[in-house]
Amino acid sequence: MERMLSMTEIDDIRKAFFEKGESISVISRQFLRDRKTIRKYINQGNFNEAPPSVERNICKSKLDPYKEEIDIWLEEDMKARKKQRHTATRVCQRLEEKYQEFDCSYRTVADYVSKRNKEIWKQGNRASLPLVHKAGEAQVDFGSADFYERGVLYRGKYLNVSFPFSNAGYLQLFKGENCECLFEGLVRIFEYLGGVPHRLWFDNASTMVTQIHKEEGRSFTDSFLRFKDHHGFIAAFCNPASGNEKGNVENKVGYHRRNLLVPVPKFEDLEGYNLELLERSVKDHDREHYRHERSIADLHEEDKGKLHPLPSVPFDCSRYETHKIDNCGKFRMKGIHTYSTAPKYAGRKILIRLTSDRVIPLDENHRPITTHKRLYGQYKQESMDWIPYLTQLSRSPGALKYTGIYSMLPGPVQVYLNGLDKKDQGKVLRVLAGLAESDGFESAVKSVSEAMTRDVRDLESLITLHSYLNQDMVLESMELEKNHLPALPEFCFNAHPYDAMLTTERH
Repeated sequence: MERMLSMTEIDDIRKAFFEKGESISVISRQFLRDRKTIRKYINQGNFNEAPPSVERNICKSKLDPYKEEIDIWLEEDMKARKKQRHTATRVCQRLEEKYQEFDCSYRTVADYVSKRNKEIWKQGNRASLPLVHKAGEAQVDFGSADFYERGVLYRGKYLNVSFPFSNAGYLQLFKGENCECLFEGLVRIFEYLGGVPHRLWFDNASTMVTQIHKEEGRSFTDSFLRFKDHHGFIAAFCNPASGNEKGNVENKVGYHRRNLLVPVPKFEDLEGYNLELLERSVKDHDREHYRHERSIADLHEEDKGKLHPLPSVPFDCSRYETHKIDNCGKFRMKGIHTYSTAPKYAGRKILIRLTSDRVIPLDENHRPITTHKRLYGQYKQESMDWIPYLTQLSRSPGALKYTGIYSMLPGPVQVYLNGLDKKDQGKVLRVLAGLAESDGFESAVKSVSEAMTRDVRDLESLITLHSYLNQDMVLESMELEKNHLPALPEFCFNAHPYDAMLTTERH
């Protein structure tokens, strides 16, 4: 049986054909593969990865959740004095101080720090980018910006795509900076443009580059290679610590922040605001180019004329991870972000689908168990969906206090349930699940608290009270005599004609 090709080998085959212009026969001899295999990978248009099985997606190292943060520390060391840079011991100490559950050995940390330091401090060829930019080429970079979504402040990131030939730029706002944000942002901009730039310039972010080689070249993540080959663009990279080599987008990062993100944006829905940002980006193209006596929009038409067509199959920008579920039906990401699943998955390993703004636990048939908003930030947070818990507990209320879930319930709900028998406890849990699904769990808990204040115990009154509290206009009290009721018009009715008819019938 022929060995499956890695994404790196597939990418090399496609480069040989599309970038070097070599024939299928030459490539076949070079890679020791038959012509049919070579032709298959050249013509392949779909590089989406099928969701992996749980067994194949187990984390290889305990250190993996912490590597991104270690990389940031080591890269920041490039600006520090030599004697004030991180040693492996100091990295280990900081992780132990920050994460209570950190349990990696010193040797594991030391090996990774040594490896990454060699990669970061290696200097490749110092070739500069050409000063003349061709139409249809673009540069990519992230910037940092705050924003409010539904009144909550986020320390966010925004993806910038700049076309140096025309100086046109686009941006998309996110709550973090990871491969899901990168891919989703690029796909939105590609789709808005109606095509794909033939060449994209990047820095050496760990979301794409796993290793920079001493002589030349880089090793890439499989996900980035799939994204690149799926869309058919050529990826170019700056030399390490040389962001000035893609100066157009570096300037665009600051320009977008000053002109499109000031004052601090406030909105209800991030997805809707990102569409607005694309439209505002286009309006910004009406100004004159800083060098040519033409508008940016006019020059940008030449960029658009050089774009490759969009792929026929949409790219799945999500990523998959496998996590062990604890006894309360929860799992953690990065050691600090906790998400719920359902009680029946306690102690099992399940697959998690990640997008830029969603965390979706999947059952054995890859169906969503629930859906969470993705948490961002370097502090402990929890996203809890109570509906699966309440629904399951309602089926066996007798086990309520022995599951460990009882202690997780808010205080008012515990007190309310304590005052009911087992039969009524099951009914109340079912009702709470329904109320939580329609109006949110916090709203359901508020109704329970109000019911206790009013000494309401029966189910019908609880439902009525919840409906009253969640109507559009809430009266100051439910007592009619204390509220101003609308005056009704006087009703007059003349009954004499009917009396006459009845009198006639008697005779």
